[in-house]
Amino acid sequence: MSKKVESAIDLFSNGSNCSQAVFATFCENYGINKEQAFKIACGFGGGIRSGEVCGAVSGAVMVIGLKYGNENFDDLEVKKLCCAKTVEFINCFKVKYNSIVCRELLGIDIFVGDGMKLANEKGLFKTTCVDMIRSAVEILEEQGY
Repeated sequence: MSKKVESAIDLFSNGSNCSQAVFATFCENYGINKEQAFKIACGFGGGIRSGEVCGAVSGAVMVIGLKYGNENFDDLEVKKLCCAKTVEFINCFKVKYNSIVCRELLGIDIFVGDGMKLANEKGLFKTTCVDMIRSAVEILEEQGY
């Protein structure tokens, strides 16, 4: 297990959400401190707090933006590259899990009814979410982040 994977899992195990764990693990390489990263990524956990796009994926996409995002709106080539890198990451993640949607990955919608309670009872945050974080970080590392 790489140091970045260990770091992300440690952040998650100590109270960060999945998006914060992934984003904060890479942020300092791109000029963002961890405190800023935690704030930026806070609302992305739990599939943007709606069971949609997995927070680990959202965190990874923010890392991709830090490396490849355009600063000048007229720089369409840079924007195109960032989009391509994002699609590359998402496709790799989908190869492993067939989805990037939180509720599909968990098999439970944690924002409907007793979903959160069931997810806790099944230990999904300690198993499935940790797997998603690990995979997101590993894919980023494989892709050179």
